[in-house]
Amino acid sequence: MGFRKSMSILAIIIAFALVISGCTNDKPASPAPTDSTTPAVSNNSEGSGDAKLEALGLDSNLRFKETRKITVEIYDRGNDGGTPPEDNFYTQYIKDGMLRDHNVEVTFVPVPRWTEGEVINNLLAANQAPDVSITYSYPTIQTYANMGGVLDLAPYLEDSKDLFPDMWEYLTDTNIYWDQDPNTGTLWALEAKLNILNRINTFVREDWLKQLNIPAPTTLQEFEDMLVAFKDNASTLLGADADKMIPFSTSFDVGWRADHLTGSFVPDDITDKDVFINGFDDRRFLFPNYKEGIRVLNKWYNEGLIWKDFSLYPAGDTTEDNLMKMGYVGAFMHNWDYPYRNGDDSIHASLQRLVGPDAAYIAIESFPNDAGVYKKFLSGPVDRKIFFPATNKEPIASLLYVNWISKLENRVFLQFGEEGVTHEKLEDGSLKTIAATGEKIMNSPANIDYTITSNGLDLGDPELTVKSIANGYAGVDSRLIEVAHKITTNQGRIGQNVNVGEIKAEDGQGQALKEKRDTILNKAVVAPVDKFDEVFDSGMKDYLNSGGQAIIDERKAKWEAQFGDKTMLD
Repeated sequence: MGFRKSMSILAIIIAFALVISGCTNDKPASPAPTDSTTPAVSNNSEGSGDAKLEALGLDSNLRFKETRKITVEIYDRGNDGGTPPEDNFYTQYIKDGMLRDHNVEVTFVPVPRWTEGEVINNLLAANQAPDVSITYSYPTIQTYANMGGVLDLAPYLEDSKDLFPDMWEYLTDTNIYWDQDPNTGTLWALEAKLNILNRINTFVREDWLKQLNIPAPTTLQEFEDMLVAFKDNASTLLGADADKMIPFSTSFDVGWRADHLTGSFVPDDITDKDVFINGFDDRRFLFPNYKEGIRVLNKWYNEGLIWKDFSLYPAGDTTEDNLMKMGYVGAFMHNWDYPYRNGDDSIHASLQRLVGPDAAYIAIESFPNDAGVYKKFLSGPVDRKIFFPATNKEPIASLLYVNWISKLENRVFLQFGEEGVTHEKLEDGSLKTIAATGEKIMNSPANIDYTITSNGLDLGDPELTVKSIANGYAGVDSRLIEVAHKITTNQGRIGQNVNVGEIKAEDGQGQALKEKRDTILNKAVVAPVDKFDEVFDSGMKDYLNSGGQAIIDERKAKWEAQFGDKTMLD
């Protein structure tokens, strides 16, 4: 942890030095005045449309007269049996399409998915970030924007909106301007569209419930009793492998993986104001009563109900998945469809091959809050943040890329691939995936790493989309998908866009506070029961003293300046 933190701090220092050497004012560095980077001229006079295209080096079909070159970030998930993320069937489809439609050469730059925040920090600091960059961390973007390291997209969108119709139609003003500063008008990033707000589910072995004649738990106590039953009946459930029994599994990312449990301890009447003030940590670490959810995990750990080695394996490690595939894990929380992903290599498929056709994980709801509601805190309709570093000399070509990737026909192809090869079209018009092998395998679910403006299936027809989601898991009973799809957003509270401008206290803090949070939670879960409060409270004190409290205070002040005494938004 210390090394990663040091690298993040070093990245900030290097970036600052680079900006000081190249900029002499507080405003973001302007792009070099080439044909493609000059914002389009006004469109008011007759013939100005042609003049605008001419100034940008484009013909009437929006093809550059001279070939332009851009680089695009792509996540590398390190998949066993996957393809090189920067060079495969789907990247070739994109490259061919961009060259054909816009005369733009695209080169993909792989970035490790599980450490993307650190890596993009370092790339920005070294002036080597891809022209089209992506991150889940807006504070990272804001940090470098403050140092002149990120392009302000507002002028390009205002002056050349008509060049990007597909992007505008798909993302709409909501996602395009989600992050625009209400005071300065600067726009450092576009928000990808989260088509489906599905987030987390709690999964249990349905066959184990049947074997022990236990109904699916609907309360915390019933869930705990189930875990105890798994442990006490390990010999019945696993035979000679009884010593390998793991009633409940989690990972080093406790905040994400325990979301349903911790969320159930948050008071049902939490205000929009408190959600905003404390919601800068996306694991809801600062929400009221969160600690009590972690206390439950601490109790379970000390009673031998949780995988004892969960904190030892870093992001991207496959050890936990393999334990699930071998049939040793009774329950876990994870992404809403996690056990059903990856076709023949999925946890579900592996479990059925090894254990038998009745072995399966099913989603359940077990954690009502103080009002008896199975409350889930859901995201707003936003996902990854797309931004252009100041080193991008081709912002128009880059925006044409974002537009091209937003076009419905291109998104659908990337999500489903070739008919008859990676999907079939059913009589009702919905699509059903076919397990892909070789060069046409997808490294991420529905190729979300390539459809950077879109996360989640979208066929342009809501009814066909839902049917296709249920069809989309080769070899998985659609019943399991339908249950998971229904539960993950049931009684959910959708996140709202509270845009009060930059929170300066967040500048440079994103990665450091994330690492502190993960360390605190890991230590708190494995602490002896009588040391839990001491470990959690001392960790929280350090977190707050390291910048967390300053962020809380500034968010509170900004809310009150914008909304006065209001605690709930309209």
